[in-house]
Amino acid sequence: MNIGENLKRIRIANSLTQQELADRCELTKGYISQLERDLTSPSIATLTDILECLGTDLASFFNEAIDSKIVFKEEDIFVKESDDNYIINWIIPNAQKNKMEPILVELKSYAKTKLDEPHEGEEFGYVLSGSVMLNYGNQLYKVKKGESFYFKPNKNHYIENASKNPARIIWVCTPPSF
Repeated sequence: MNIGENLKRIRIANSLTQQELADRCELTKGYISQLERDLTSPSIATLTDILECLGTDLASFFNEAIDSKIVFKEEDIFVKESDDNYIINWIIPNAQKNKMEPILVELKSYAKTKLDEPHEGEEFGYVLSGSVMLNYGNQLYKVKKGESFYFKPNKNHYIENASKNPARIIWVCTPPSF
């Protein structure tokens, strides 16, 4: 991990100059410059102080480096087949720790997802193939291939495939709930 490179990125994202960061941390501009070029290494206490001035902490700083993967391939997908005739494909590994969780749901004919009770957040879906019925509270919505849905999950909800053809849906939840 390039600590200096990440410090610089966060400093710039906070619209701070090296001098402004140095002043906030009671360090010198030269020391900040050396850190950002990985010419020196900070003590844990100094790094903690710098990160605090940048509005973050050690855990977030080091976790951010792990989460830097942007492109995910087929081998990254985790698949879970339920007993209820649907398959959930976690298309982003460990997405449940992120602010949103995109999944690919495959519903076999006449299958439905589990009932999801009201919770905080938002949900979005896009039907890739087939058609589904979105059961939202006491309302029922038919969503066909190429159509999408978006709602605040403040009512009981689930999706069902009311046809003999399989259906595939990209479903994104925030916060993660699958």
